[in-house]
Amino acid sequence: MIFKDYYKILGLENNKVTEAEIKTAYREQAKLYHPDVNDNSEERFKDINEAYKTLSNSSAKRKYDRSWNSYIGRKQKEKSKKENPETIFSMFFGNINEIEDKKENENNKKAEKKVKGENIETEINISMEEGFYGIEKKIALRTIDGKMKNFSIKVPAGIRENEKIRLIGQGKQGINGAKNGDLFIKIHIDEKENFKLKGCDIYTNLFLTPWEAALGTKTKINGIDEVSTVHIPQGIQSGEKLTIQGKGYKDGKGGRGDLIAEVKVMVPKNLSTQEKEMFEKLKEISSFNPRKIYE
Repeated sequence: MIFKDYYKILGLENNKVTEAEIKTAYREQAKLYHPDVNDNSEERFKDINEAYKTLSNSSAKRKYDRSWNSYIGRKQKEKSKKENPETIFSMFFGNINEIEDKKENENNKKAEKKVKGENIETEINISMEEGFYGIEKKIALRTIDGKMKNFSIKVPAGIRENEKIRLIGQGKQGINGAKNGDLFIKIHIDEKENFKLKGCDIYTNLFLTPWEAALGTKTKINGIDEVSTVHIPQGIQSGEKLTIQGKGYKDGKGGRGDLIAEVKVMVPKNLSTQEKEMFEKLKEISSFNPRKIYE
């Protein structure tokens, strides 16, 4: 623990002072080092108040003087026995008070701990295509001092939902020379119309007419980066899924997930006269009854 010389802080030479002298010394030092009139004096002003609080209390002063005599008073007595010790010492080594202040500062620095700066986390949204191909995005964030700072972020191809990109040393500043914290950017991928991302698989809808579903057909499905041709088997039902392997989202390791198309059989809402007649005829000749299993 570093011992503070309260008498020295108040500008007093020793502890042989009256209560009035302590109060006068406090007022003079408080005026000199008040933060409103002296920049960068906040710590010194705290020490002055701390010293006066202790020395103005007779009980606290007696207790403090015992420690002061051990740390300071004894040294002063030893110095007074020598012939001009301060003058001789100063000739070779400099002012004693400066040496003591330097030692005290060095001890204070040793006592100060290095603390790494705090990490900062933010979020950004990207499109599914940006996540699929990868992109370099520029973002602007407001720093602690209120200023805007620009960052360039490399989003790797195949980045996943809620993954984080780390910018080393771009967080809050470290204390006492310690490393700065890091900046973490959490990624959110916006779903594209008719596309949903689940892991590395992309889900989409495949809309079919009743006759395409009944007869089977060949059709095209749009993927994220290309169009695929698929064969639809006869009698396919709504809700069934067709899987096109290797046409999904990138996995970040050189591979890809699947493109999964869910079949949805769509019935026309507005029928022409001829279409209506054909559906009527189909109704007469067909024995198909999807509700038969419930009868």
